[in-house]
Amino acid sequence: MVKKHASRLYLGLIFLFLYLPIIVLIVLSFNNSRSRVNWGGFTLEWYRKCFESQSIMSAFATTLQITLLAAVISTIIGTLAAIGISAMKRKSQTFYLGATNIPLLNADIVTGISMMLLFVKFMDLGFVTVLIAHITFNIPYVILNVLPKLKQTNPYTYEAALDLGASPLYAFFKVTWPEISSGVFSGFLMAVTMSLDDFSITYFTRGAGVNTLSTMLYAELKKGVKPELYALSTILFFTVLLLLIAANLHPEKTIAVPVKDEKAAKKAHTTYLCRRVASISIVAILLLGTTGVFLSSQHTKGGVRSITVLNYGKYYDEDKLAQFTEETGILVNYEEYEDPEEMYTKYKTGAIDYDVICTSDYIIEKLVSEDELLPMDYASIPNYAGIDPDIIDISASFDPDHCYTVPYFYGTLGILYNTNLVDAADVESWDVLWNGKYANDMIMIASVRDCFTPALRTLGYSINETDPEKLDEALNILLKQSPDVSAFFESETCDEMAAENYALALCYSGEAASAMDLNENLAYSVPIEGSNFWIDSWFIPQTCQDIDAVYEFLNYTCRDDVAMANFEYVYYASPVISVDENMDEELKENESLYRAVHPTEADVANCEVYRLLDDEMTELYNDLWARLKAN
Repeated sequence: MVKKHASRLYLGLIFLFLYLPIIVLIVLSFNNSRSRVNWGGFTLEWYRKCFESQSIMSAFATTLQITLLAAVISTIIGTLAAIGISAMKRKSQTFYLGATNIPLLNADIVTGISMMLLFVKFMDLGFVTVLIAHITFNIPYVILNVLPKLKQTNPYTYEAALDLGASPLYAFFKVTWPEISSGVFSGFLMAVTMSLDDFSITYFTRGAGVNTLSTMLYAELKKGVKPELYALSTILFFTVLLLLIAANLHPEKTIAVPVKDEKAAKKAHTTYLCRRVASISIVAILLLGTTGVFLSSQHTKGGVRSITVLNYGKYYDEDKLAQFTEETGILVNYEEYEDPEEMYTKYKTGAIDYDVICTSDYIIEKLVSEDELLPMDYASIPNYAGIDPDIIDISASFDPDHCYTVPYFYGTLGILYNTNLVDAADVESWDVLWNGKYANDMIMIASVRDCFTPALRTLGYSINETDPEKLDEALNILLKQSPDVSAFFESETCDEMAAENYALALCYSGEAASAMDLNENLAYSVPIEGSNFWIDSWFIPQTCQDIDAVYEFLNYTCRDDVAMANFEYVYYASPVISVDENMDEELKENESLYRAVHPTEADVANCEVYRLLDDEMTELYNDLWARLKAN
């Protein structure tokens, strides 16, 4: 008895381990709060927004297209290839089977990168390249599902059919196909699964504007997953669950019962019909829903003109991008990246011709030095007149003659802290990170220059320091601080601080403002020693294909209502003057929050802009960072 209960408990724990994350995800999809740690009440809002989101629906439709097309085409090619291999002599079979096994054993990332390099050489990346890559990837799986079935068939039966006058095609479908159909279907299902689940190959072979669910979820994960994606994942889970229910409900055949038992026969027949109707209804509903989503995502919002935009993740209101297309007829292929170095790599590979890019100051400085930017015709951007001239002046640190850039957002690096746990006087200085009062209760940013900034300013050095001895000094105090640091986060800081899991965190002003909006116990400070003042700006790269459309986009972005919407979406300080003028008075009255979304003159005067480091200094900083993280 004890053994029986123990086995059930063990099985229950296994299922709990498997399904608890899914249960949490389902619960979050109904949470009336964007925070993953705070319950804001029950809501269906995220489901509505999920279906209204053009990017989500487009990614879903693209996933369906690629999955089904790749599965069907690879199944046909793989089946024909398997038939060919089975007809070969043993040595030839061994050779081709070995070639078939290589893609299966090879890492997906290697396959993806190699295909990307091949495609870039001969064609532009896009939907077609992803489809070709998926077909190539799926074919070996089909071959290895069909071949065992072919080996089980009797070749003499097929030859007998030919001898009796049947055509090869007729003989194949009448003799061979019934024997291998289950293997072909298994290969098709395997192809569907591999395409639907793939990330690496899609990521490296897709072009601008081409997103599948896997690549979209990966991008969202890096910047903080939107609740709309919890809703989407829940829908996908229940779709699979319903399909399993339909498969188990659908009867293979009418249940056999004695004819003399009419009541049992009638009941069995009724059960059969009910199960059949239920299973067919479930499948029909799912097919109609999928078709509806697919057709709605194909709705074009404008003409054939398009621009490819590269920007930080979660840095432009999606609704405003759709509105731009509606107003101008120019489709926006919106690409995202996580950090400036990733942006630089994406651009320099040349795989995609970007029309306009937004990134940080020091990377723009690097691109200017490499003559990668086109001069800006400000006369073509009338709304540029609404940009704060002080921000334009500061931009001279990376755009000296100010002829390449349009400021988009700016802010500071400071300390977000919980007023119930931290003395406000402590956070007026960077010493709060070293004094040990908040040991094991603080967060640092997983970024080398942002981590070194407090240390360098504490020592009285520039945040652009290049003296190895001074950098070693900064590393030493960071190493002493390291045992007191609870975590190095990238995008998790907002949620963790809003949940009051830590006392203080080093973070950007916009992230601090978002957390303060969720929790009134939080406040923000820029220490008196000074910090980093950053400006993210738009520029036009040499790869631009439609400069007139880009000017329309930039003018639209600088428009008062659009700038305000983007400010409310991102919560970083906007250089458009009207945004500050029209800001909610309640927000302005919150001194700490207002300081986060609109740095004071004293903060700006006491801060520095990151400057470009040469290759030698970059390598030194990276080495120091590795030593710090290894501690």
